[in-house]
Amino acid sequence: MAGMQRYGGEPLGSRPHIVVLGSCKVGNFVVSTPVLRGLRSRFPDATIGFIGSEVTADFEQALPALNWRCSWDDQRPDSGLVLQQTLAKQRERHGPVQLALNLDGFNPLTCSLVPFLEPRYVAGGSLTANRRRSLPWGDHPRQRFLADSDWDSPAFRQRYADVFNTNYIAELFCQLAWVQDYVDPTAIELPTAEPAFAVPDVLIHCTTARAAKVWPFHYWRQVLEQADDRGWSVGLVGSPPAAQKESYNAGDGEDSLLQTTRLIDLRGQTTLMELAGACRQAKAVISVDAGPLHIAAAVGTPTYALVGNDVNGVGASPVRLWMPRCSNVVRSISTATCSACCDNRFRNDDCLVEGHPCMSAIQPSEVIAWLEAQLC
Repeated sequence: MAGMQRYGGEPLGSRPHIVVLGSCKVGNFVVSTPVLRGLRSRFPDATIGFIGSEVTADFEQALPALNWRCSWDDQRPDSGLVLQQTLAKQRERHGPVQLALNLDGFNPLTCSLVPFLEPRYVAGGSLTANRRRSLPWGDHPRQRFLADSDWDSPAFRQRYADVFNTNYIAELFCQLAWVQDYVDPTAIELPTAEPAFAVPDVLIHCTTARAAKVWPFHYWRQVLEQADDRGWSVGLVGSPPAAQKESYNAGDGEDSLLQTTRLIDLRGQTTLMELAGACRQAKAVISVDAGPLHIAAAVGTPTYALVGNDVNGVGASPVRLWMPRCSNVVRSISTATCSACCDNRFRNDDCLVEGHPCMSAIQPSEVIAWLEAQLC
């Protein structure tokens, strides 16, 4: 363990054991899939393990790139001990870990787990081998970019113009793992499963963990009324209702829409793979900046991203970093320019400006016009 080093693209030998650490956020996992495919392409005989989340476990279990997986956020009794035992068994079965790749590198827990894997090389956040401080980032651009705090900015792209093609997070992950030449980071592939219900024409997702990214519910109502006039069925997807209120800023907004329109309540009725299957069957998906947006984009469905960003990308969401790069996705263009969120490095939960101008400037008529282009 004393030899734990920053990864600089070195060969990993025959049948290397690679362990990837992931996030509990759905969008994070979705954009992680290209780097997993890239690792499998570069190291076809490797054993690739994944320490991920209970939230995305069904996706993780179905990925052909992975040989084993476990969760760092398992809440069952003695889960910490079980995790330690699992990791010890995987090292015993597949050999020492040659590379630990932390894709949730600002999470104190995943950074603490890396040195316990005793890897030869580390990419991403980690404590040192003695767990007393953070492992230095390294000098190569594919290492030191992790020390930057503004991955979404044009200035970041300019600083790394000789190395990175875009700010897109999936590309940054691939560059971090030195597999940028082995996979297209914009090509997201997800496993799907058949949902247990008839899929409506349109699926919508209204909520997000950051209230600054929520579109006004009275605007959603106008879209739903217009959809009903045109005979389009619309389903609401998301977590179970209680979780929507507790963690995703639903308030009473979703309940009001369900009570006053023909909106079909599909919240909590799917696994993530079934949600991917439902999105694939839908004719169109409309979502704020949240996990379902990335899922719908990945399965190829026409998808409209409701984000409060102007034509230059300034607004409530870090769109340069996170917006899917596929042709089936378009985003709203807000006529209001507000840099409060990006000035705050998107650390704010609520809007910082009275009236929420960036999201309020996106009119329902724009969404309806896009739907007509998809469904008519």
